[in-house]
Amino acid sequence: MTSLNDLYANYGQSPWIDNIRRDWLVDGTLAKFVTEGVRGVTSNPSIFAKTLSTSTAYDKLIADSTDDNPEGLFETLAVEDVRDACDVLARVHESSRTEFAAGNRRYVDGFVSLEVSPRLARDTEGTIAAAKRLHAKVDRANVMIKIPATKEGLPAIRAVLAAGINVNVTLIFSLERYGEVITAWTDGVRDAYDAGRDASALASVASFFVSRVDVAVDALLPEGDPRRGTTANAQAAAAYDLYRKRVSDVGVTELLGNGAQVQRPLWASTSTKNPTYDDLLYVNRLVADETVNTMPDATLSDALDHPDFATSYLLNDDTSQATAALLDKLSPDVDLARVTEQLEIDGVASFAKSYDDLLATVSSKMHASK
Repeated sequence: MTSLNDLYANYGQSPWIDNIRRDWLVDGTLAKFVTEGVRGVTSNPSIFAKTLSTSTAYDKLIADSTDDNPEGLFETLAVEDVRDACDVLARVHESSRTEFAAGNRRYVDGFVSLEVSPRLARDTEGTIAAAKRLHAKVDRANVMIKIPATKEGLPAIRAVLAAGINVNVTLIFSLERYGEVITAWTDGVRDAYDAGRDASALASVASFFVSRVDVAVDALLPEGDPRRGTTANAQAAAAYDLYRKRVSDVGVTELLGNGAQVQRPLWASTSTKNPTYDDLLYVNRLVADETVNTMPDATLSDALDHPDFATSYLLNDDTSQATAALLDKLSPDVDLARVTEQLEIDGVASFAKSYDDLLATVSSKMHASK
């Protein structure tokens, strides 16, 4: 048993990988990760942009395409990658459905996420239409459509879930917004159930971005301050506490009683940005039941090589509450609400820029192949 298998079997956390590449699908790399315990895949515009600019894996596909629209061609490439990755994860998904049906878990696993265009982050109706289009194009039961947790994204999350589409809510930075995401999920699942859809087939995760919070907060604290490197995990601990409280609410327990799955917290952006910090600071310390940690491949390799999951802050109430309480020590030096609001703005802008860069790369490769 690998450490990743142990993480799921004995701690209830699903390790996902935050990367997708055409060459991994061709040479069996992704399949190997799955045998080592990976239970899902996430992607975003930055990941696709990096792969397209540093790899030749897509050159022939681009050269052979008759599509003269860079955005349309990229969508075709991304859909093909996600569809093929869904097929690699299909066995995980099916076995997880069996576990869920038997009552052993309150969720289904084995998903691959595909994000709507970052250009739609402030466009509710555009997001809903794109989510439905992408879901239909991939045409796999284990695809999740990623929707950002902007104010405009919240009603889209509800509507897309109500349409029976799995949703990965991305770019969550604050506890307040996370609470709104849980409400959008609850309302969406209830709408789906009221419309006669199979609630047991509807999955969702809420992606709480971790390391970027420490980067932003640390910059506001003096060198050597003991609060440095603590805020991200403290927020995650508070988020996990909020999750446990909300899924115990009467409205949610009624949905679960009618066959619905829980919406699991997902820890994203879990590579350590400060080289002086433990390389698994946002992995070992955030192990908890009914959660997901999506890791870049380098962090995933570290988790396979030298894990220490028993040191998680979230394994018992005392350490979890003590960790969450660190947020109270930030004032008056740090206005966390302002920090997280700016992180959302910057996150949306960063993904939009990566998307523009990605389309420029596709366009360049299109012209080079003519």
